[in-house]
Amino acid sequence: MIQSESIRPTLLIVEDDDSNRKTLERIFAKEPYVVCMASDGQEGLDIVREQVVNVVISDLMMPRMDGLELLKTVKTLQPDIDFILVTAYGTVERAVEAMKEGAYDFITKPFKRADVLARVRRAMEKQLLLIENRRLREQLAGVDRETTIIGRSSAIRGVLELVEQVAPSTATVLLLGESGTGKELFARQLHARSDRKQRPFIAVNCAAIPETILESELFGYESGAFTGATRRKQGRFELAHTGTLFFDEVGEIPPSMQVKLLRVLQEGTFERLGGTQPIHVDVRVIAATNRDLEQEVREGRFREDLFYRLNVIPVEIPPLRDRREDVALLAHHFLSKFADKNQKAAASFSKEATSSLMDYDWPGNVRELENAIERAVILAKDVEIGLSELPPNVARGPAERQTLSVPIGTPLEDVERLLIRETLRMTRGDKTTAARLLGIATRTIYRKLDREELRRLGQSP
Repeated sequence: MIQSESIRPTLLIVEDDDSNRKTLERIFAKEPYVVCMASDGQEGLDIVREQVVNVVISDLMMPRMDGLELLKTVKTLQPDIDFILVTAYGTVERAVEAMKEGAYDFITKPFKRADVLARVRRAMEKQLLLIENRRLREQLAGVDRETTIIGRSSAIRGVLELVEQVAPSTATVLLLGESGTGKELFARQLHARSDRKQRPFIAVNCAAIPETILESELFGYESGAFTGATRRKQGRFELAHTGTLFFDEVGEIPPSMQVKLLRVLQEGTFERLGGTQPIHVDVRVIAATNRDLEQEVREGRFREDLFYRLNVIPVEIPPLRDRREDVALLAHHFLSKFADKNQKAAASFSKEATSSLMDYDWPGNVRELENAIERAVILAKDVEIGLSELPPNVARGPAERQTLSVPIGTPLEDVERLLIRETLRMTRGDKTTAARLLGIATRTIYRKLDREELRRLGQSP
């Protein structure tokens, strides 16, 4: 259950019988609530008018204003309030009527301490979720969903402080982190906090552009440079002039292009394909990768001089499992985003759903969380999202998700392959993340499993 230490919900007890009122007061004396007492309905109504009350427990039969009338009036003042009626045996029919008017629950006299406590605690848990949801919505109010980084954990605050510090400079920044941690969002934040914020932000996904056309995409070409080049085209460097050029997955750049990229970064000039005139550009470069570039350098797949040119200011973005305090805030951000997008009424998470979201390790990081919430919003049939709307691997308990049983006597080689397979299923085929979780090199996964099996695991839901 989400509960802030600063939150002390308020319980209002409305009871005209002195003995019953004192009994209820004693029952809740040690509970973490602010307890207010009223001797009749009118006095209780005055308290509701003066302050926020979360739960009311009220006798049904009272002078001046009975419990049913109090319920109807209170609901007009504070619609979210939870109302519990205390009824005598002969007035159960009126209690049922009260439920139709919006009462949360009712208790029959003579009541038992354990029963009263249990019902009020359930109501308070619901209220605490409402309070937390309201607080999260207030924090998200006015947030630019496309460029603002959401988080309040110490891990993310440290990164944001570094971003604020280096953004005004022209230094090259290398963003390091697992897939799905939001590296492009951090790149956009660096641009938005720089003096170049009014100039272009151009992104290049190095993994998505085939090697054969990467050079023309970066540097452009002249008319007639090759078959099909019927007119001059500006490359990404020219388009980003005076602005920011973001190289996403820079570790995927082939060796043949690394030397050409290094030359531009060093000299600030290049030539279009088929051209002879040098073109000067003023570009601030930000790069990102989920690879260990130092390891890539040692193994000869990435140029050492290019690495040092890119690694002027390294920024390590933490995985979501290291910033669990941010999961609820991010989940509500995505809930609001996708509810608006799909015109759905979903507005909160159940206690069980919240616990599952907080317990899950999110190997796919923020991207996986975003996809899970989008799925939940689309499947939601009510304003509250429960366990049934979450992906099965998220809704399962931590022990069930993270435990693997192996019979004694299983050959070690088979155990290794089984563990790799299950980890890949958990990461939805993300071999880099699986390798990090297992503490092995990515190439070990390729060595242990054949290509067809890797293909199937990569397509697993």
